[in-house]
Amino acid sequence: MSVVDTQIHPSAIVSPKARLGVGVKIGPFSVVNDDVEIGDRTELISHVVLADGARIGADVRIYPGAVIGAEPQDLKFKGEPTLAIVGDRTVIRECVTVNRGTAISGRSTVGSDVLLMAYSHVAHECVVGDHAILVNGVQLGGHVEVGEWAIVGGLTGVHQFCRIGAHCMIGACVKVAKDVPPYTLAGRQPLVVEGLNTVGLRRRGFTAETIADIEEFYRLLLHAGYNTSDGIKAYVEAHPVINPDVQKCIDFIHSSKRGITRN
Repeated sequence: MSVVDTQIHPSAIVSPKARLGVGVKIGPFSVVNDDVEIGDRTELISHVVLADGARIGADVRIYPGAVIGAEPQDLKFKGEPTLAIVGDRTVIRECVTVNRGTAISGRSTVGSDVLLMAYSHVAHECVVGDHAILVNGVQLGGHVEVGEWAIVGGLTGVHQFCRIGAHCMIGACVKVAKDVPPYTLAGRQPLVVEGLNTVGLRRRGFTAETIADIEEFYRLLLHAGYNTSDGIKAYVEAHPVINPDVQKCIDFIHSSKRGITRN
């Protein structure tokens, strides 16, 4: 355990077996178990629990009441050693829970530069991509995948095994029961795709040409009277050369096991 510039409050309980990086700060009444790794300059503000299997990156900030690496809420779990991984520069707000994985994959993963707002929950086997945002009270069931730069609105529940595509924006207080395709804006109850996340794509540097190509794809897929497979077929037949970002949408839909959210 490196102690260079590390600050541990006297009321904190930190196992001597935990592996701490340089400049780590552990605030009052926090608990760090044996099988824990914490990257350089990460701060546990207070009352944070890092259970066995927590792997925290560098420059992470964790707020009071958060619990990372607790056993998964899965009756099939038999105590096997698994991980809960958090990437660099991620912010974890008050009372967030990130459960570790089960024997199925061995891990749950939260990427880098992610914001998990207060009371959000990341269940076993979840994968949250880089730069994603889970707003207050979002609840991810087991095996959920959230793509990079996706934003999930407050108090939204995501059914197990669902996927949320990259650069999506999902409204508040909805139930996600099917996959939400990349780059889309989804809302209402029941959930529907309402359009393209145009503002988000512009902010992230997508060209006007690429945005137009993605918009044309979804217009044909969702608004031309086709079912999903026929819509993709019609688009591919009409476009011998396909924009790589449109191809990502097609690949996402082809790999869907739950079906996609439509208009």
